Amino acid sequence: MARTKEFDPDAALQSALELFWRRGYEATSMADLVEALGIGRASIYATFGNKHDLYLKALERYGEQQRPLLLAELAQPGPALPAVRAAVRRFGAEATAERRRLTGCFVTNTAAELAPHDATAARAVERSWDHIETLVHSALVRAQAQGELPADRDPLTLARMLLVLLQGLRVVGKASADPARVRDAVEQALTLLD
Repeated sequence: MARTKEFDPDAALQSALELFWRRGYEATSMADLVEALGIGRASIYATFGNKHDLYLKALERYGEQQRPLLLAELAQPGPALPAVRAAVRRFGAEATAERRRLTGCFVTNTAAELAPHDATAARAVERSWDHIETLVHSALVRAQAQGELPADRDPLTLARMLLVLLQGLRVVGKASADPARVRDAVEQALTLLD
């Protein structure tokens, strides 16, 4: 007869996400995970696989939590350009907010730490970036169709520039104590939408 789990896998995954997000992959040991999740090593392996598998599941959970917010911002009816501007400004504000500044973005952290030598992590990062780029591109196409964005602007190129900006904001915001760097970059980039 199979034993029932004596822990909540959902809560354990959330604890793993928070630990990996705060410390990174390499700096998090299995002993750290056992302590943070409050479950035994064998239960971690049986439920989530190895440390790498757990990390990727935590990264996917992060995306599940983050994606709906950007979708809600950019897919709302009405003028699209103000929504794009608001989303970019939100990313900038998050990048410099003290509670998020030191952890940064889990996807951006993964891009820097694992993606250069881990093909599976790189694919997960690309999926996240593709999602952001697609949402921004769709909003910019809508803005152009509604006459908010000049006809000579390429929505795809602008979406890609904004994706790179958003990821860069998160890196600079995490490493710099000067929030003006991020704020100034946001406002300068937004002039390209005029």
